[in-house]
Amino acid sequence: MPICITCTHPISHLYTVYESAYNLRLEQCSKCLKFADPYVEHDSLTLLLDLILLKREVYRHLIYNRGTEPRKAFRKSKSNPGESEDRWWLILKLACGLIIVDAFIRWAQLSELYPQISADVSRWTVETNIVFLRIIVGCLIETVAFHGGVMFASYFVLMLLDYFRSRRRASPSEISGVRQQFKLSLIPLTIFYSSLTKLFLLFLLTIWRPSASTPGGSPYSWDSSYYRSTLVTRALEIWDEDKLDREWVIRNVLGGMATGFGLRVVLDCHPVFTTVVILVGWFAKTCVARLLKDWVGGDENTGDIWMAYSIP
Repeated sequence: MPICITCTHPISHLYTVYESAYNLRLEQCSKCLKFADPYVEHDSLTLLLDLILLKREVYRHLIYNRGTEPRKAFRKSKSNPGESEDRWWLILKLACGLIIVDAFIRWAQLSELYPQISADVSRWTVETNIVFLRIIVGCLIETVAFHGGVMFASYFVLMLLDYFRSRRRASPSEISGVRQQFKLSLIPLTIFYSSLTKLFLLFLLTIWRPSASTPGGSPYSWDSSYYRSTLVTRALEIWDEDKLDREWVIRNVLGGMATGFGLRVVLDCHPVFTTVVILVGWFAKTCVARLLKDWVGGDENTGDIWMAYSIP
């Protein structure tokens, strides 16, 4: 059952279709009296931009309301018995696309450390293809480990919250629509949607790498003559081009924040529990990455670089 993207109240239908598919009327939420889901009229580009901007409403639309059947004004509405199967197919398609993109980004970051990889794609050899295949397999195994850890931790956290809720005898009306419609398959779907922000920015950095030095050849840095405090100068030096790793910041900091925000929407719990869930997923992925780094990297130095970018 779909939900209102504003107050999460369950609603029977999001909109009513009349004679044609373009003649529709949005349904109003009976609780907050707002339109249940205005995103049904928006195009995919608007959804993508709002997803990158981490808007809570677009997460609720994509996770709970996407693909739901409308009310037919002149015909009987049909139910969708294969909703769960369709969701898993969507997860599989997102996984295939995003893992390939992530593998390409990893390959672009590690290509300078592989002497057998040529920058010219037309000169790729069998060894180059094997290295790229190893990176894809490594990304796949790490993704499965991270999703497995997050799903296990999420299940444990939700069971714990339900136990405390039953102890204090909370009424069913206190349970939000997000929790009422929750399914474990929504967790990997949320993680993949949250990965779009991270992979989009990493892909841009892969194509258009910023210059790390001035026209004279020296790296960009802060001019310490403007600041008398040594503490301020050292704090600003972390933004120097020779010290700031943009890829690491986007993958670890921004990627972790986006994943935490998405899980906060779908789990509907305190941010502390969401942080614990992400840490469990990171721990599982890090353990798997340690086992794979020598095989994927080919040597110790490259394996350490792979480990540095293994946190989602």
